[in-house]
Amino acid sequence: MTYLTIILLYLFTLIGVGIYKSKKIKTQADFAVAGRSLSPWVLVGTMLATWIGTGSILGNAGKTYETGMAALILPIGGTLGIILLTQIAGKVRSFEKFTVPEIIGDRYGPGARLLSVFALVMAYMVIVSYQYNAGGAVISTILTDEHGVSLISIEMATVIAAVFIIAYTMLAGLVSVAYTDVGNGIIMTISLMIAFPILWFKAGGWSGMEVAFANMGKDQHMQFFGVYSGMDIINFCLPPFLLVLGDANMYQRFFASRNAEGAKSATKILVFAVVIIELLIIASAWVSSSMIADADVGKHVLIYAAHQLLPTFLGAIMMTTIVGIIISTADSFLLVPATTLMRDIYLNYINPNASEKKIVLLSRLLVLVLGIVAFIVSRGFAESEGFFERALYAYTIYGAAITPVLVAALFWKNATKEGAVASIISGTVMTLLWKEVPALWTWLPEGIYGSVDEVLPAICCSVIALVGVSLLTKK
Repeated sequence: MTYLTIILLYLFTLIGVGIYKSKKIKTQADFAVAGRSLSPWVLVGTMLATWIGTGSILGNAGKTYETGMAALILPIGGTLGIILLTQIAGKVRSFEKFTVPEIIGDRYGPGARLLSVFALVMAYMVIVSYQYNAGGAVISTILTDEHGVSLISIEMATVIAAVFIIAYTMLAGLVSVAYTDVGNGIIMTISLMIAFPILWFKAGGWSGMEVAFANMGKDQHMQFFGVYSGMDIINFCLPPFLLVLGDANMYQRFFASRNAEGAKSATKILVFAVVIIELLIIASAWVSSSMIADADVGKHVLIYAAHQLLPTFLGAIMMTTIVGIIISTADSFLLVPATTLMRDIYLNYINPNASEKKIVLLSRLLVLVLGIVAFIVSRGFAESEGFFERALYAYTIYGAAITPVLVAALFWKNATKEGAVASIISGTVMTLLWKEVPALWTWLPEGIYGSVDEVLPAICCSVIALVGVSLLTKK
């Protein structure tokens, strides 16, 4: 009951903030980029809560349950991407835009802009879909009785999570999300810093974990080197690197900053915050794994740890942190495509003279429609791959299609519109074909297709198309 009470209190607080902030939403700038009013510290909080999402709290944690201490290498890709973002943030903010496709459209023309909208919406619907599944897993765990049986089905729990996420995003857009993200970031940091040493002592420290993993036949879980191959590291680290380097969520936060200097300063602080939180998540999952023999439970290792391995009050706070992370990430990945469709499709081609009141109303309706689409996608994924695999897939769709042309738009003057179009198409198509149509690749040498994920062929095709076609069409 303690878990349910604290989480409900948190959720009602979020709704209250959303309702309060919704009264201040008068323009699209208010709804989409918080009126360009966010201070550097608020930016740090909202970017941290956005990046540390279900891909970290369930994806990386679930991978840690499978492979052990070696998973500490997983944050490298995202961290390197954020380091490079520190050199991009100020320049992006100076553009005074709302969306990433606007930057691409200004640089390459309407064809590239439309294609980038398509790739962004497709990738972000996949990301939102597994936030729903994660929210359903948390709700189902909270409502488990003393016999380990959930009081509601996982399907109904997912519906509840989706309804709340959609409703909260519709209320006040980035204004409410940004400020509650600060609270989420603080709670997340404190709860993880307290939880890790408790879990460590409960597991019996290093020696206790060695014995536990040996009894499970998982001796490699105590090894850092030799668990992942070089190709594994590329497969795991390249997708988040590509995503964060061109992530429309991050760019939308830059657009919401008061000025370019604030965006740059916030991104520098973010580097250290992300490293600390990501490592704490993986370390906590690794220690908890030594106390969880059931693989079905292990895929939600941190949810189980919060519910079963931590003191009740701390466990409830930890569970609330997980809920906050899921909601924050889902809200952001719903808001961005809604803003993109409004700015890059509706206002660009359908009704350029729409009033601010109508734009805000239609933005909220787009959140609703996209939220329903993401729920349909979540049902298709419900019994398929885990959170880690789905996260890498979505990151690759976006990173291979958009990141190369976006970075080139900012830093390479010789990139052409033909090269951008070729890059977006080739990156998207190669990702989908490599993942969804394995029969096409039977001609490859044995072992190549199985060991290489879609990210490497997709980004290679995208970059080669961008550079090659740009050089051929350069005036």
